[in-house]
Amino acid sequence: MRVGLLKIISIITGFGFLVVFFSGCDSGEDRGEQIPPRTAVTPVPSPPPIPTIWDRVVYPTDQKELLNWRKPGVYQPTASGKVESALYGSVRTTKKRGRLLSSFHEGLDIAALGRDRRNRPTDQIYAIADGKVAYINKIAGNSTYGRYVVITHDDPLGSVYTLYAHLEKIASGVRKGQEISAGTVLGLMGHSGLQKIPRYRAHLHFEIGLIYNLKFASWANFRKIKNEHGTYNGWNLEGIDPLSFFQELASGDHFDFQTHLESMDRAFDIIVKVRSLPDYFQRYPLLWNGPEFSYGVIVIGCSENGIPLAGRPAGPEESKALGKKKQLIRNVNREVLGRNGCHLITYRRGNWELGERGKRWISLLLY
Repeated sequence: MRVGLLKIISIITGFGFLVVFFSGCDSGEDRGEQIPPRTAVTPVPSPPPIPTIWDRVVYPTDQKELLNWRKPGVYQPTASGKVESALYGSVRTTKKRGRLLSSFHEGLDIAALGRDRRNRPTDQIYAIADGKVAYINKIAGNSTYGRYVVITHDDPLGSVYTLYAHLEKIASGVRKGQEISAGTVLGLMGHSGLQKIPRYRAHLHFEIGLIYNLKFASWANFRKIKNEHGTYNGWNLEGIDPLSFFQELASGDHFDFQTHLESMDRAFDIIVKVRSLPDYFQRYPLLWNGPEFSYGVIVIGCSENGIPLAGRPAGPEESKALGKKKQLIRNVNREVLGRNGCHLITYRRGNWELGERGKRWISLLLY
């Protein structure tokens, strides 16, 4: 007899009626149906991550304590003596027109492990991963980097650069265009640079990041900017935090550059009108969110130092807000912006707008 979710069976005993309740789902009226046994479901394993060059990374010097940044002697601070000044970010202060301003440091300054009798560093400098020698600057006095080497690395996201600066000398076997492996000796640590670095503060300045625009040389020429380094001028190279990069590698997780960028907090968005999709998003198409784009208004989400972390077409409200303006700053995160050492944007008269450096930055990005 059907009774819904409750079956009642009366059993006649010598003592009367015994009523037994069985709870369960309705299985039909006396159909003799049986519930088939459950079949174990074997989970489908996730495909293994695609191997990348970051699966085999070495440190750029023999210093193995880079993650222990508070340990004395690992990093080389500025004359302030504060170890934070050797790290990445708005960690420095500079004087301009009599005012003290925050200053952004694009990389890590790694201290010397060994020195000779004349107090000169003896540390060799290594390429951290497989790649190609993209540029070598052998002239110490024509760059704040001094003698430096740039390596480009093929990543699923696009071309990633690493930079090794202030070298005493370049290794004799290193040539532009040369394919190299992780651990290849690039040169010797030094203190070269346009602004002389005291010997006792000799160090390796190390960067890792993305390239703004392959038309940099043309942009610099158009703006009458002296450029002796082609595409690999420091203005065209924008670094992420190398310490965060090494920490993620040390965690044992497979490093993915796109995922790493997407996990970074945005400092601000900029709305701009463009004639074509910027070179940056053509070379890093995975950072473009949305349909194929050719002309109109776009929104770029940026890190504190101006790395475009994501781009997309602007919505109707954003396009209307831009109006006839050249650009519009929105969604400023003051916490992420911090000390604002790059000074790309500035707060004036109750609004955020591009500063002089910011105008140069967006001009290069959209050229």
